[in-house]
Amino acid sequence: MRYDDAHKEATRERIVAAAGARFRREGIAGTGLARLMADAGLTHGGFYAHFASKEDLVRESLSWALDQTRAELKERAGGRGVEAIIRSYLSPTHRDHPDAGCALASLAAEVARHAGDTRGVLAEKAEALEGVIADHLPEGWTEGKRTARARAILSLMMGALQLSRLQDSPEVSLGYLADAAAAARLLAEP
Repeated sequence: MRYDDAHKEATRERIVAAAGARFRREGIAGTGLARLMADAGLTHGGFYAHFASKEDLVRESLSWALDQTRAELKERAGGRGVEAIIRSYLSPTHRDHPDAGCALASLAAEVARHAGDTRGVLAEKAEALEGVIADHLPEGWTEGKRTARARAILSLMMGALQLSRLQDSPEVSLGYLADAAAAARLLAEP
């Protein structure tokens, strides 16, 4: 049976969304195609009707997941600025739900070992996240200062989120989030 283009596109989107969640939760290497396709409500055999390889899916799901993160941070910032970005990113909810969180924090170390075009997707999307932060830093700063501070804030938040996820102690984990939030606020001050 042949499906129309709209059905095929909807199915592809389900696969990308399922991959985005599973890769962030279990890692790319730890995710098999059969399990991923089951998450999307499909059989393993249908994968190659949508993607040439797992790496193609990795690139598309990274792009999709980070576009979601960018949109969420932009929405949260709204009129509240960089403080809302910091609070949202360094929250226990974000820490506890990597499958719905920032793919940069969940997968950067693993993607660093992938081919250049896959790394390039993550690098490009990291710059887009930096741009959202930079857009909410104080007026009057030079573009260079805004970029440098945004890069530092994103790096600080990402590292703190990763370290907080390692901790067995809830107090230590929350400490990483709180201390990083305080440092990020200082970086955002005029």
